[in-house]
Amino acid sequence: MAAPTIRAILFDKDGTLFDFHQTWMPGYRAIAAELAAGDAALTARLLAATGLDPETGELDPASALAAGSNAEIATIWSAVAPLGDVRTLTLRLDAWFGAPGAVMPVPVTDLAILFGRLRRHGLRLGIATMDSHAAALRSADEFVLNDHLDFIAGYDSGHGEKPGPGMVTAFCAAIGIEPRFVAVVGDTSHDIGMARAAGAGLAIGVLTGASPRYALEALADHVIESILDLESALGFV
Repeated sequence: MAAPTIRAILFDKDGTLFDFHQTWMPGYRAIAAELAAGDAALTARLLAATGLDPETGELDPASALAAGSNAEIATIWSAVAPLGDVRTLTLRLDAWFGAPGAVMPVPVTDLAILFGRLRRHGLRLGIATMDSHAAALRSADEFVLNDHLDFIAGYDSGHGEKPGPGMVTAFCAAIGIEPRFVAVVGDTSHDIGMARAAGAGLAIGVLTGASPRYALEALADHVIESILDLESALGFV
């Protein structure tokens, strides 16, 4: 899968740089229970409405929990129960997940080391996430990625949401290259859809998120186990 014309990589964050289930599901369960005031039945309904199968515990890879923004989750949850208007609930979710210790990111690997190697290969790097811009900045700071990154965007950064092309387009504008020289790496159909909509050179799926291999293989150019396989996949090792 060598792609010698790839000059930049735009990474999804959760499910790609960080193991999705270990990082996010404890938080989703906790905030749903808090909003439901401890009502187990309502907690289950909130989670089910946003993609969690109550029988199997599996997450729909196209669901709001797996691939959506806090605004999408708030829209669905506010329709399930009287939890306030969507804007207020969105702000509450942003604040809850933004609080210290609310989410404990579990990186797939030592991200600073990996990003350092990618930079030495001459690649420009960015992050495009459906988490908030502020949360993405905190992650970059916590995991010492700032020196390696050329671009960070969240769902609220003004570039639109996935699977629209805006984040890729903004990344390309920021670093001065065409989309055909960019590889987009992500764990959901929204990431692959964003790559396609923007005309990215490669769309690469990873299996550290909510999507099974078969779902990504139907959409992506290539599917790898994790970003640990990315250098090999791009022909650098």
